[in-house]
Amino acid sequence: MLVINSYDEFASHLGQELGTSEWVEIPQERINLFADATLDHQWIHVDEERAKEGPYGQTIVHGYLTLSLLPYLWAQVVEVNNVKMLVNYGMDKMKFGQPVLSGKRVRLTAKLENIVNLRGIAKADISFKIEIENEKKPALTGVATFLYHFA
Repeated sequence: MLVINSYDEFASHLGQELGTSEWVEIPQERINLFADATLDHQWIHVDEERAKEGPYGQTIVHGYLTLSLLPYLWAQVVEVNNVKMLVNYGMDKMKFGQPVLSGKRVRLTAKLENIVNLRGIAKADISFKIEIENEKKPALTGVATFLYHFA
């Protein structure tokens, strides 16, 4: 894990790969809980019997569930210290490359694309890729913008 203690340390990684998270499995139970939380109970996600006859032969993870793992996975890649607050500021160029089958594992790789000091607030643009274990095509790519309020 990369440890960053200041804006200048963060900025020194501009244009660099920051790291890769551990793999995390997405079991059917988590998919069902996400469906309950978001009221999205589409059969392709939650009906295991019907999904066997569907295009993937089993249920798939909600795309937004895959996206929602970004903060958890990001925390495994970079630890930013001396911060009062972190704010999710935006998302750009997000693209779902392929569905994640239930029970599969995903991980995050990240690169610092841009960083700006806004009077003590670091605005960092992180390009990310959420990969699926043993698959060539990623589940999700994009650019996340975070605001780090340094102490």
